[in-house]
Amino acid sequence: MPDRLPTGTPPARTGGLPDREQLRAFIEGATGRIGKREISREFGLGPEHKAALREMLRDMALDGTLAPAGARRFRVSDRLPESMVVQVTGTDADGDPIAKPVQWDGEGPPPTVFMHPELRGRAALAPGERVVARLRRVGPGRYEGRTLRRVSDAPIQIVGLFRTLPPDDPAASTPARFRPAGRLTPADRRAKAEWVIPAGEDDDAPDNEIVIATPLPQSGPGLHPARIIERLGPQGDARTISMVSVAMLGIPHVFPTEALAQAKSARGIAPAGRTDLREMPLVTIDGADARDFDDAIYAEPDGEGFRITIAIADVAWYVRPGTALDREARLRGNSVYFPDRVIPMLPEDLSNGWCSLRPDEDRGCLFVTMNVAPDGATSNARFGRGIMRSAGRLTYEQVQAARDGAPDTTMQALPPGLLDSLFGAWTCLTHARRARGTLDLDLPERLVRLGDGGEITAIAPRIRLDSHRLVEEFMIAANVAAARCLEARHIPCLYRIHAPPAPERLESLRRTLDLMGLKLPPVGSLRATDLDRVLDSVRDTDQAGLVNELILRAQNQAEYSPEPIGHFGLSLAAYAHFTSPIRRYADLLTHRALLVATGLEPGPAPGHEALEEVGEAITRTERRAAQAERETLERYGATWLGARIGTEMDGHVSSLSRFGIFVVLDATGTSALLPMSALPEDQWHHDEKTQTLHARDTTMAFRPGQALRVRIEEACAIRGTVLLALPDVAPRLRKRRP
Repeated sequence: MPDRLPTGTPPARTGGLPDREQLRAFIEGATGRIGKREISREFGLGPEHKAALREMLRDMALDGTLAPAGARRFRVSDRLPESMVVQVTGTDADGDPIAKPVQWDGEGPPPTVFMHPELRGRAALAPGERVVARLRRVGPGRYEGRTLRRVSDAPIQIVGLFRTLPPDDPAASTPARFRPAGRLTPADRRAKAEWVIPAGEDDDAPDNEIVIATPLPQSGPGLHPARIIERLGPQGDARTISMVSVAMLGIPHVFPTEALAQAKSARGIAPAGRTDLREMPLVTIDGADARDFDDAIYAEPDGEGFRITIAIADVAWYVRPGTALDREARLRGNSVYFPDRVIPMLPEDLSNGWCSLRPDEDRGCLFVTMNVAPDGATSNARFGRGIMRSAGRLTYEQVQAARDGAPDTTMQALPPGLLDSLFGAWTCLTHARRARGTLDLDLPERLVRLGDGGEITAIAPRIRLDSHRLVEEFMIAANVAAARCLEARHIPCLYRIHAPPAPERLESLRRTLDLMGLKLPPVGSLRATDLDRVLDSVRDTDQAGLVNELILRAQNQAEYSPEPIGHFGLSLAAYAHFTSPIRRYADLLTHRALLVATGLEPGPAPGHEALEEVGEAITRTERRAAQAERETLERYGATWLGARIGTEMDGHVSSLSRFGIFVVLDATGTSALLPMSALPEDQWHHDEKTQTLHARDTTMAFRPGQALRVRIEEACAIRGTVLLALPDVAPRLRKRRP
């Protein structure tokens, strides 16, 4: 990209993210190629605006305001482009679909796109579906469209709960040949309507089955018809819950034959040409149910400090650029973890086999050794390619019990002093963490326990131990060392970045905390350590959960980028993921770059443009995985609570709205809704300034963080929603949800 402004561009100005019209005017008035760098200079944007700017440019390209002008360059479009993404909104009098641009900020109503019927053999376009369409203008505000491809690269699918037709359904009285087999309730909470499954299109699915369906052409009014194409399992079986999110979000879970064959042909690594670490008692520390062990650690005293070693599975040896394994790993971006299964980034022959650092087995690794001073400063980092032999597969609970004075036989068999050295090095590293002033959010995680038959036996908070923190600090130290090594050698790197929160978010947070009696400095001088000081002040109080959640909401999401803008939450100038290449593609790219940087492989390393493209892709897959894991936990929670309708539980208010109160249940961590209809008869007012919901005629009021005793009123397992009631309030008449 050019290092100067395009010819004729006025001097840069400041004032924050421009609106769409300002951005359009700038691009239209400038000569030369315009990209994100030129826009950032023009409007004085900082790293905290990067994500919002990218989203705005994407939306403006989708709705036709901007058109591509080369790689990551833009020009103003005077009409809808030749092809773009449109969304089906309905049908015309002949039953053919009508669509609109996905985004529209122009004057007047958006253009109407009259879509041609789909080719024979392809499912008809259904309302809500998005496609890339080739457009032809046929008049002012009118276009014809032909489908080039569906955005999902596959026919639209509806994941939901199939219910056979009950006897009291009005359709049950229709003649047998017109009588539908049942109805489908979509798992997507945004979907308002059910689908009808015509007779013969139910794939013999029984009542209460979770299924995948595809739309059928509609010949008349009424519910849209669909055909069941796959049965996932009965709703009561907890093992089908995770597959709902997999199907809804399109997470790849079947490996191509070629990738499986490459993984199966993998073999062990010979020690020739590698540093032999097999005599070093490296240990892995993971969860009790983990099967892919990609990092091992060791520490020994060194003067007043320690010398630590972090060894990471040598995935780059097995997954070479451009192979079927590499293409599939990049497509998946990361492994996805559910209570009952893992959707791995790599086939099991590698992820749980040759790449996994199993105890007492020779394994290839990339390693880094470094000195840790008493104040936590690290120095003399050295990277290498080695062969190792794990001395122990340890769990967090084992390590913590041994630290607390109750070692089991596995811990007793380790070399004397190893545990003390590991915790000693960790103590030093925490000194540096505190000195940097990192943001240490304490967000409760939920642990779902399943019985042998797949039933949910418990949902409880996951306890965070010092052994978790130990491993975390070792991994951070290794990731920082990787970023510094690549920077020093001027090798392009895919950094893990976390931009500072946008000023407007911080100001809103500051005002909210002020109402709670918690003070933050002015936005311009605020640092991560200021936020952490607030967290420390409420630790172990009733406000802790709410304050952690408020501060989390104010943050930007972390992402991957070749631009080294730093990591706000960790207060680090350079940070790159290096320690989990079995489950994250970003780490594999860091390994490849380090091998080039250290002369262990010839290269070349990927360039800046290639890294930017893959960084955006794997940021999306990471967020998709987080959404899948979150929604799955919500469905597990609703399934478990569905068997406890009428039970009273303790919770606390997490947020308020005009339509109800969101409550987090203390026992399970599940978020549930206490709707306005469940409150006592009164006139309720939601005061956004004071973050309260209060009644006009009584003293009753609700505020974030407030403890509540609630009753489980309804639970929809397929959608993961839970409705609550107050134990002492009689329910009002209301439409019950499906």
